[in-house]
Amino acid sequence: MNPETPAGRFDLPGTPVFDGQTSRRGLRMNKMFMSLRTAQNRERFLADQSGYCEEFGLTPEQQRAVLDRDWQAMIDLGGSIFYVYKLAMMDGLSMQYLGGVFTGMTEQEFQAAMRAGGRRDG
Repeated sequence: MNPETPAGRFDLPGTPVFDGQTSRRGLRMNKMFMSLRTAQNRERFLADQSGYCEEFGLTPEQQRAVLDRDWQAMIDLGGSIFYVYKLAMMDGLSMQYLGGVFTGMTEQEFQAAMRAGGRRDG
């Protein structure tokens, strides 16, 4: 399949595509992540993470992913990396840490790969 064609843009093995369908699937979870931009909501979340997830109507799978900090599952369940990162920041984690999670590297390995010009597959 040609990656330049509209149908081909989804032929990216190992790369999650955040499209309209994914956005709809993760809407409530992403809204919850976005709410964490205020200190008051971060405090509420930390005080009762499960209850906060329920307020936003997360599915049981989404809630489990959030509570377990299963970053890959959050993406697979419709999370936008930009919104998922808001939760990671609350845990003191960097974008490079998440990059490592998603590529099977440690944070340090991911940083080194980026400094060397990016990951090379193949």
